[in-house]
Amino acid sequence: MADRGAGGGGAVTARPVRLGPRSVAALGLITAIGVVAFGWPLLADAEVTRANLSHTQDAPWLLAALLPLLIAVVVAAIADCGMDAKAVAMLGVLAAVGAALRPLGAGTAGLEPMFFLLLLSGRVLGPGFGFVLGAVTIFASALLTGGVGPWMPFQMLAMGWFALGAGLLPGPERLRGRGELLMLAAYGAVAAFAYGTVMNLQGWVTLQGLGGGVSFQPGDPVHENLVRFAAYCAATSLGWDAGRAALTVVLTLAIGSTVLKALRRATRRASFEAQVTFEGAEKPH
Repeated sequence: MADRGAGGGGAVTARPVRLGPRSVAALGLITAIGVVAFGWPLLADAEVTRANLSHTQDAPWLLAALLPLLIAVVVAAIADCGMDAKAVAMLGVLAAVGAALRPLGAGTAGLEPMFFLLLLSGRVLGPGFGFVLGAVTIFASALLTGGVGPWMPFQMLAMGWFALGAGLLPGPERLRGRGELLMLAAYGAVAAFAYGTVMNLQGWVTLQGLGGGVSFQPGDPVHENLVRFAAYCAATSLGWDAGRAALTVVLTLAIGSTVLKALRRATRRASFEAQVTFEGAEKPH
């Protein structure tokens, strides 16, 4: 008897956990809710926006919607792709490691090694698994470090999208070795800036009195506020995001190959989606 994965040849080849229709539906619903949660202040009436600028009213509702939807993604992955307890256990282990890594770089020029782990984990384990891992890691690290606040559900969404994107990159059967590392490094750099930009949007709308050129103005046309937002990002967080991107690139190119091999070895042992076939069996007479 031999276990055959995507690569055949009598060995299990690690494959990302695929997105089935239920997983796609759950992730689509989460993404739609997230886009509304981040973007509604740009479109809402000025009085409504001013009354809710701190996100203290909408954040609990966002978290209340997000947690069951994360469970729904895991359940959908189990139903669609045959994930089992070993996959869920790996999710817990990687989330714990990511939560432990987060405090190492917090407050230090954007140097956050957690991004590197989530980048490679999303790459190996797929977009659905990656999204849940990113969100759960933020949740666990917030509980660990006392970083619970109105910003936490927004961080969970942004980090989930970051890891999901890594899982949507061209598959390992198409790109391996140095080319894969270069692709991951490039994605990690771009996504590190994107994460910072998305989180800036959450925080920017809550700040007032920064000056007409960079402050959010409730009720103003969207394009005018977006110009101010771009100026705000350039003035306040560009260096921080550059540090996050640089560390992600350096770690990916330096030790990414080793970590990828370790993660893929773990998925082979867990035998995600492995198809069992029998070889050498005699035909009945």
